[in-house]
Parts: sequence; C-alpha cells; structure tokens
Amino acid sequence: MILRIEKIGLSIEADDELLNSLVETGKSHYPNEFGGFLVGYYSDDKRHLHITDTILPKSFKASKYNFERSTKGIEKKLGTYYKETPQKFYVGEWHTHPDNSSIPSLTDISAINAIINNKNACLANPVLLIIGYSKTKVDFGFYVWFENKLYRYE
Repeated sequence: MILRIEKIGLSIEADDELLNSLVETGKSHYPNEFGGFLVGYYSDDKRHLHITDTILPKSFKASKYNFERSTKGIEKKLGTYYKETPQKFYVGEWHTHPDNSSIPSLTDISAINAIINNKNACLANPVLLIIGYSKTKVDFGFYVWFENKLYRYE
C-alpha cells in the first residue's frame, strides 16, 4: 500500500503482509485497543517513508477506548534493528480502534504531541497509524505530524 499527501509532497508505504499482521494482532486483543511501535526508513530526500516492521510493547494498559504502552525493552529492540540495518529506526506508533473509525481521538493527538515534545524521541515528523475495524470492515488511517499540523495520507 502506497499513500500520498499531495499538498506537502510526502508518501508512505507499508507492505500488505505487515498491515494484515497488525490487524490480526489488534483483533486478538478485542474488545480492547492494542498497538505498538513502527519501524522503517526514509528515502534519501526524506519525502517517502517505508514502514517495514513493528515492535510490540512488553507491558501495556488497554481498554475499549484507550491504549497506553510502556517503552520498557524497546531501546534494545530498536538498537538491534539499527545494527542490522542502520537506516531503519523508530518512525511512529500504531494502535487499533475496535468497532470504531480510524480518525484520531483527542487522546491520540495528545500522544503525538508527547512524542514531538519528548527530547529522547528525536523524531520531528512522527507517523500515527490507526486501524479502525468492525466485523465487516477494516480502515487504515495513516497520519503524519508535519510543520505543526496533523495530515492524513490518502
């Protein structure tokens, strides 16, 4: 899947196999939300992001309308990706919205702001993937924080 934001000239890519895996992982926690970290790499011009992997949290708190993950053990896993493929690094987060849409909630927007304001994150343009799903439909909402605004990839 390749999506774009024409207005600002950005594109994002994620393999169907990875996306299907995220959906199945999320559904296994139904009716609660679930999510994790996104790993990927940028093109040389920094305009195209390829999401390649996810890292699942070791501990988390979840409910039907909320998901809070821990960062415990994540640095070690990210270090492993960086050693194996130096261009791969943490690019953002994903989580599910069971029986709901892929539109960010106020909590989601607050979480993006927390990432941006976290000096340890070193991530100017974090990506947020929200997977909204029901029994009959799955909707992927890919978003990026760019120049102080949240944009949706189409």
